[in-house]
Amino acid sequence: MNKVDLSNDNDTFYNRYGRKKTVSTFTLGCKVNQYETQAMSELFVKAGYEVVKPGEFADIYVINTCTVTNLGERKSRQFIRKAKKNNEDAIIAVVGCYSQVSPKEVSLMEDVDIVLGTNERKKIVEFCEEYINENTKINAVGDIMSIDEFEELSIDAINDKTRAYLKIQEGCNQYCSYCIIPYARGRIRSRKIDNIRDEVKKLCKKGFQEIVLTGIHLASYGKDLKEGSLIDVIEQIHDIEGLKRIRLGSLEPTLIDEEFMIKLSRLPKVCDHFHLSLQSGCDKILKRMNRKYTTKQYKDNVALIRKYMENAAITTDIIVGFPSETDEDFIETCNFVKEIEFSKIHVFKYSPRKGTPASKFDDQISGDVKNKRSKILIEIAQQLTNNYLQRFINQTVSVLFEQSTGSDLVKGHTTNYIEVLSSGKKQLLHEIHDVYVSGIQNEVLVGKLLK
Repeated sequence: MNKVDLSNDNDTFYNRYGRKKTVSTFTLGCKVNQYETQAMSELFVKAGYEVVKPGEFADIYVINTCTVTNLGERKSRQFIRKAKKNNEDAIIAVVGCYSQVSPKEVSLMEDVDIVLGTNERKKIVEFCEEYINENTKINAVGDIMSIDEFEELSIDAINDKTRAYLKIQEGCNQYCSYCIIPYARGRIRSRKIDNIRDEVKKLCKKGFQEIVLTGIHLASYGKDLKEGSLIDVIEQIHDIEGLKRIRLGSLEPTLIDEEFMIKLSRLPKVCDHFHLSLQSGCDKILKRMNRKYTTKQYKDNVALIRKYMENAAITTDIIVGFPSETDEDFIETCNFVKEIEFSKIHVFKYSPRKGTPASKFDDQISGDVKNKRSKILIEIAQQLTNNYLQRFINQTVSVLFEQSTGSDLVKGHTTNYIEVLSSGKKQLLHEIHDVYVSGIQNEVLVGKLLK
């Protein structure tokens, strides 16, 4: 690629190609990654680029990677190769967790031009334009463990005006034995409450009615600031004009106590949906995972939630086939999830991650056993979901409509994050309305709009 002087004209790409310069982004992984990709896209727009859809021809491809599982890394590599096939002259920028954990491996990929980790994403445009100017591969991955301040990334122009994800926390200090994320994201860093309030106000003025607070370890919010906590954030944003719902991202069960639930129950905009990470229903396995609670503590915390929010949805993640998990241990997990009566369970087969303690544990479980246990637990989860949904038949629920699915049909979610299909025209999108529930189809409530 020839060097291009960007010093005098922000439209250099336009002058060179006879069209506006373009960028395409692709995101793997969690909601936090999605938020960060949106923020980077907006930085490109402000610099004069046009953002095109993933897979389309573009001058620059930004791939925000995941490293939670081996599959995440494999998919990241696949999309790097696919991007280069779309335009062999394109600049390929690889950012995120995979880059942070394996910067040398990513940098050695022939197709990759820019390698950026989980910090300095706000400089993504500068790095791309530096590459255009110098035509030299850039590896800007630094020591994430030395970062102690939250990197401010904000979003302005989300197309979907229904629900906005807002990242308020970064990093994790838990070091669960199976998890690579603390090594990819570094220590906990929290966004200042004033900045959170400002962004929520801005989003609500743009028409968003629901804000989802997200983070890598949301329950740790404020511990690095030595002041404020997650409940303080919720209280601070609760009365902002235009805000109708506050939804919480994944939480550690240890966050839940009587004081937290009392305060939460006094805030009517808070959604009655709690994704409490469990991972195993067996105390022996929880200890090997280096989780910081027991099944009794988890059960007690769920009881607290239901004491103050009777119909709250309790969802969770569970790993099957963790090293040394016996049939008896797995049965304990199955019995425990039945006892808790989760509304939804995400089941994952344990995947060893290089660099984590669990990858070196003895007694690794065979793939066949993992598959069998996964199938059993998924069947239990489906029955629990159906049981939970049954309680809403012949009831009225409040739905934020998000999409039109055909003539006079709209779909959305309740406060407890149940999907609802209802009669109604697309003019109802991005609005909250009551629906009378008459049945269930494929884990979706079906009903009729109430005038």
